[in-house]
Amino acid sequence: MLLVARYVIPVSAPPLENGAVLIRDGKIVEVGSANKLKTQFPEDTVKDFGLAALMPGFVDAHTHLEYSAMRGLINDAPYAAWKLHIADKEKLFTAEDWDDSALLGSLEAVRFGITTIADITSTGASFKAAQQVGLRGIFYREVGSMDRLKVDEELENAFLDIAEWRQKASSKQKIGIAPAPLFTCHPKIFEGVANYAMDGTRVAMHLAGSIEEYEFIRYGSSPFSVHSVEQERGYGIDVPPWLATGVSPVRYILNWGVLNVPNLLAIHCVQVDDDDIEILAEHQVSIAVCPRCNAQLGMGVAPITKFRKAGITLGLGTDSPAATDSTDPFAEMRTGLLLQRATGSRSNFLKAKEMLEIATLGSAKALGIEEEVGSLEAGKKADIIAVDLSRSSQAPTHDPGQAVLFTAHPGSIMMTMVEGEILYDGTHRHKVDVDRIMDRSEEMRIKLRM
Repeated sequence: MLLVARYVIPVSAPPLENGAVLIRDGKIVEVGSANKLKTQFPEDTVKDFGLAALMPGFVDAHTHLEYSAMRGLINDAPYAAWKLHIADKEKLFTAEDWDDSALLGSLEAVRFGITTIADITSTGASFKAAQQVGLRGIFYREVGSMDRLKVDEELENAFLDIAEWRQKASSKQKIGIAPAPLFTCHPKIFEGVANYAMDGTRVAMHLAGSIEEYEFIRYGSSPFSVHSVEQERGYGIDVPPWLATGVSPVRYILNWGVLNVPNLLAIHCVQVDDDDIEILAEHQVSIAVCPRCNAQLGMGVAPITKFRKAGITLGLGTDSPAATDSTDPFAEMRTGLLLQRATGSRSNFLKAKEMLEIATLGSAKALGIEEEVGSLEAGKKADIIAVDLSRSSQAPTHDPGQAVLFTAHPGSIMMTMVEGEILYDGTHRHKVDVDRIMDRSEEMRIKLRM
């Protein structure tokens, strides 16, 4: 198959005008001039997208797609209040609800041009949904407990789930582990995860994401305090009171070995100082930044330009749909770029092409899958999207990358392809009953609002 468009954005190389991508057996064979490839391979079927850009699919470095049905449920609340309300709403969900909510999110991801997700899940619903829809992904089994007496049991259950998921995983799926947020975990959880993952198992963890977490770790006081077990709602349980550590979340976690695992992805890293950044860089930790969620919940702004200067590998995540209301990589890129420009210095002015790279090849590198996806190069998997630029406000389009970042939106997606298989081209091309999922989403929302 020969995909043709006015523009091809390989990400790892400058954009091409009147370009094409040759695909065979789910892989990219060649990227080049449309006229040349048409002449060289006349027997191949040509799919011409016209005034559009062909580019690698977005690699969403952090998601919680099983929360998709909870979008719009809790508005205008800062992180801690939002988190505690969501924890209450979770109790209303059945196993079927989690599965269908994850399917709702997976359908949206495909329609919005996302071809790979890195999802933290405690239920496994997103893992099953991605298989049904055809998404590529890394799925981290979340594990946590504040109760020292339950740590071994929780870890063992997680290890058993991981073994089961690995047996069921397709070639597009990889399985990892994720310790729950710091304010919900006994330190032995981190030790257990670190020991388990020394074999190369991928690890993802929320880290330094909010001022509430920072104050809890450093001072022992925040809405997440476990000093009182009489709280109306919180993570307080019948355990000895939390002892303030006097250090930042990054320095705290340094004590428990997790930063030494070979494939660690830290999520957020908003509440960090220069010393923290140095520690993360020394331990070769990759970071998934989630600008919209951080802004929406008042968590802060991740210092992307400082991370880049320190040599830290960065990816871009959309985070929980319950916070951002949509799994929209275009809005995520724009928000991230503009916040950095608004808060950064002139000498570290973040460029559009750099943000586009973070959302594709950068995320792939952060997840350790850059040899497979993230750019349009010969030998890589054919995870490709077509973005309509015919309605772009930048006309004529002098820079297709700028047009994609500043003027495109989810409705601009003309096609989403994973490993040479078209999953969406204006119509979903998989076997999931979309109408049923939409009906179920309304049922779940009614139940959640009761």
